[in-house]
Amino acid sequence: MKEYDYIIAGAGLFGATFAHQARKQGKKCLVIDRRAHTGGNTFCRNVNGINVHEYGAHIFHTNDKGIWDFVNSFVEFNRYTNSPVANYQGRLYNLPFNMNTFYQLWGVKTPEEAEKKIKEQVASVSISKPVNLEEQALLLVGPDIYEKLIKGYTEKQWGRKATDLPAFIIKRLPVRFTFDNNYFNDRYQGIPQGGYNLLTAGLLEDIEVKLSTDFLADKDYFTSLADKVVYTGALDEYYGYRFGALQYRSLRFEHEQLDIANYQGNAVVNYTEASIPFTRIIEHKHFEFGTQAHTIITREYPAEWTKGMEPYYPVNDDQNMERFKQYQQLAAQEKNVLFGGRLAEYKYYDMHQVIAAALVTARKELAAE
Repeated sequence: MKEYDYIIAGAGLFGATFAHQARKQGKKCLVIDRRAHTGGNTFCRNVNGINVHEYGAHIFHTNDKGIWDFVNSFVEFNRYTNSPVANYQGRLYNLPFNMNTFYQLWGVKTPEEAEKKIKEQVASVSISKPVNLEEQALLLVGPDIYEKLIKGYTEKQWGRKATDLPAFIIKRLPVRFTFDNNYFNDRYQGIPQGGYNLLTAGLLEDIEVKLSTDFLADKDYFTSLADKVVYTGALDEYYGYRFGALQYRSLRFEHEQLDIANYQGNAVVNYTEASIPFTRIIEHKHFEFGTQAHTIITREYPAEWTKGMEPYYPVNDDQNMERFKQYQQLAAQEKNVLFGGRLAEYKYYDMHQVIAAALVTARKELAAE
């Protein structure tokens, strides 16, 4: 008989959610993570009373009441609503594109005027079959919105010219003819009161955790300890990059504490012009309506991923997806390893989606026992 029922490699949302469900079924789990903390990219570092989103802004949103009730059973979420602002050459525009944005761009005051203006803008570019991201965006919203609010930000984010990016990345753009700055359409939205670490702590309560421990550095040993492994790390790394590394975009963060109470008046301000190297500034206290006399801001710089860097956004182009399918075929042959999460599935997940995926995986796995 093995020491554990499950070894779970990765203490992010997928691993922690699976571990929680398994423990409820009386299973003994060991969760390990190569980082010095749990929570994966949702980890918050408390700095002088402000919860700093260490790996970029995380705003929880979902239409699934079951998921919302699940996360709120560990920590109560506040009423934070994501309403980012775009800064282009010193002028501010509301996001997502809505009547406020159109008024700021063109002075239009009614939906009829705004729709007419966008149609005129789109007609001016004479594009019928877009072959790249730039043409797709121009076909959807026209040159004014594209040049000021999309082009520079997107090229910084992906590290490539918009004309070199596939059109599918931007198949649709949210355009609202109402004065509504709420970025998400989901019914439920908020931030855990006290930070995401409380959610992770709730999920991992009474579960053994080993941090600063690399599963892959001693894979055979850890595998021998349990009946099954739940692996949430990068799939290509699990197989020693046998078919080559999958590509990602990465991020670099510059955190700064300022001795003022309020730097930008909003949690998220995007900088959409190409000449500014960062894509956005996060002011963390606004996620929890902080009233501290100081503030902490983070500048977010996109970066090309190389081994050793944190992978954030998968580059799901044809070449990478073909390579990923090769790794998937290897994974499908594993009898006692479950793969899940954004890295193991090479898939961009919102938080509610990764929790839902972990719950489904746990339900199937534990029901099959």
